[in-house]
This record gives sequence, C-alpha cells and structure tokens, in this order.
Amino acid sequence: MKISVLGQGYVGLPLSLLAASAGYYVFGIDSNRQKIKALKEGKGLIEDIDDKELSEALKSGHFLPTSDSIHIQDSNTVIVCVPTPLNKERKPDLSYLVNATSEIGRNLKPGTLVIFESTIEPGTTRNVLLPILIKESGLKVSDFDLAFSPERVDPTNKNWNIENTPKIVSGLTEKSVNRAKKFYDSFIKSTHICSSLEVAETAKLLENSFRLVNISLINEISIYCHKIGISVSEVIDAAASKPYGFMPFYPSLGAGGHCIPVDPVYLSNAASREGISTSLIDLAVEINLKMSDYFVARAAEMIGGLKKKRILVIGVAYKPNISDVRDTPAESLISKLVNAGAKVFWHDNLVREWNGGKSVPLTSDFDLAILCTPHDYLNLKKIANVPLLNTRGSTK
Repeated sequence: MKISVLGQGYVGLPLSLLAASAGYYVFGIDSNRQKIKALKEGKGLIEDIDDKELSEALKSGHFLPTSDSIHIQDSNTVIVCVPTPLNKERKPDLSYLVNATSEIGRNLKPGTLVIFESTIEPGTTRNVLLPILIKESGLKVSDFDLAFSPERVDPTNKNWNIENTPKIVSGLTEKSVNRAKKFYDSFIKSTHICSSLEVAETAKLLENSFRLVNISLINEISIYCHKIGISVSEVIDAAASKPYGFMPFYPSLGAGGHCIPVDPVYLSNAASREGISTSLIDLAVEINLKMSDYFVARAAEMIGGLKKKRILVIGVAYKPNISDVRDTPAESLISKLVNAGAKVFWHDNLVREWNGGKSVPLTSDFDLAILCTPHDYLNLKKIANVPLLNTRGSTK
C-alpha cells in the first residue's frame, strides 16, 4: 500500500519512517529540494531521527524522499503535515496548507483517503480544505475520503513518541473516520475517535492553549518569587507534592516553537469570529510575548545598564536539545537587548548559524551571560565569573 506524506519536518518525517517500518511504501514529499537531497543522502536533519534508521528505510525501498507531487496519484492515502504558522500580524497563515491542498487536488484520484494533521481552526477542514480538493480535482465529495487527525509531536521527548501517543481521529463521514482509524491502528498503539472534524480540530487547540496559559501563569509566579526573594523552584516542588489537582509547569523566557505560542491564536481568532471573548487565552499570549521585556530589565539591573555592554545569550533554540528556532523567544530578547544599546552575541552549537550570525564559543569575555535554553551539552564553567541571568528561574 502506497502513501504520500506532504511535509518532511518534525512531524512528517518521523511519521513517514514509522509508516515505512510498518510495511507501507511512503513518498516523503517536500518542496524544499535541499532537504530532500539531504534525506536521500541519509541525513535525518532532526534530532528524533537517527541517520541509521533513515538509511535502513531508504535501503528497504519503503521510503522515497521527493519533491515531485505526481506520486500522490499513486497513493492510496495522502497525509498533510505542512506548517500552519502565524503571519507578521500574528494571524493564522494557511498559505502552506492551501498550496499543499491544491497540489493534492490536482493529483487526487477516486478512492483516496486524505488526512490533514496540520493544526487549523475549527471548521477549516470542512469549509476551506474540502472545497479546494473538490475544485482542483473535479471529483465529487463521495469520490474520496477526508479525515483530520492532529499531530501530537514533542521533539526529543524520550517517553512519548508518535507510536505510543494516543491519536485523535475524525472524519467527514463514518467511512472516512473508519479508514483513518484502520490506517493509524496499523502502527500507532491507540486511537481516540471524535464525533466530528470540528471536535478534533478544537481538541488540538485546547491542548496547547492549556499549556500556554499555565506557562504564562508560572512565569508570573516566577517574577513574584524573585521580587520577594524566594525560590520559584522550591515553590513548584512544594505544590507538586500534592497528588491531585496540580500539574507542575516551569518558568522560562517564554514558550516558543511551532505549537504552543501559535495554536492559542488560532483558537482565539476562531472564537472572535463567533463573537466569543477568549480573555484568558489572549492574556496568556500577551504575557508570553512580554517575558523578554522583563529579562531585558533584569539584565540592565544586574550590570548597571546595557549600553555598549557585551552580552552573551546562551541557547537560541526554542527548547533544550534541539536545533529548531521557530518562534524562539530568544529572538525577541536579542532584538530588545540590541535596541537597548548592548553588543549581543549568542552561543548554540546545535543551531550554529541563524539570522545571518554564527554561534560564538563560551568564554569569559562578556559583561553578562543570559541562559535561555539549557542544552545538555552546555558547560557553563567556561564562562568563569561572568554574571549569569538564568531565565529558567528553576533547576528543571
């Protein structure tokens, strides 16, 4: 059985390889030709993919990286894992998804199962993507099956991966959802069926809105604890001793990445069209964006101003032990430090090159170091007696 997976990033590539290991013939489609070239050479590009695992999939003939969407015509199932970010106005950007859907439509054959995994607003599968498929393919809605199953990927998580994380599955029709469930059941341990596309779409947004609200909450608590001179880490550990009704979250410069700072905006945007206020979510988004202002002020306080001071930002990826810089809060921090007159350098051996700059070594040649992302490889002894501002505010 042949499948096509559009998008070969943190979601699509692991999904492709897992499906290939289950016996499917997988076309891993991505418009980035440099990425496809690297994949063909056996370079996994992301932390969760071992080059050996990729090479074995390539040698088996069950995985073919390609930029040619014509392979969709040969596929029984097509899965969409392309980005759905925010635009410059911080509104949902569906351009990647619309382009991918149009490409699928132009190559869609009767009987194909199309599954969207990209995060979207409730109603998008039914009201936006389905009409595109019909228009571009010339098929009737009864000629193919349509499902939505949101991705649940947490890069570098050693305990939960695609295979053992329960999969939410929904479909346009009962036949569609049953086909999607049967497909995922062949290589994922458990599935959860939703009664409608909209339930599944909203569930994904709820998951990450929950996380952003709690991250923003603990960041406010962290600011308060610093002000009164107590350890936020100790406070969290004490609260977490309660065996029910509490889940620990830990402070940081702010949530980054392709999901947590983005998905709540999709939910808020959808709610506003219905005349519904999402004040709590909107406030959490605002707090998250303002954390960099707080730490710029802390930095200035620590060293008596920032003008012409040499500042080293340590870790620019959005989370530890990965190279992904999408929506990293370090970007806002660096920009505001520069605007305050500081000479800013950054160190991150996992990222190496970013925004036209390169990672610098850890040395003591700075007035202040700001720890943003604590990768496991870091040896902070190399900065010697340089004052350190730890944005994590905790040992976690």
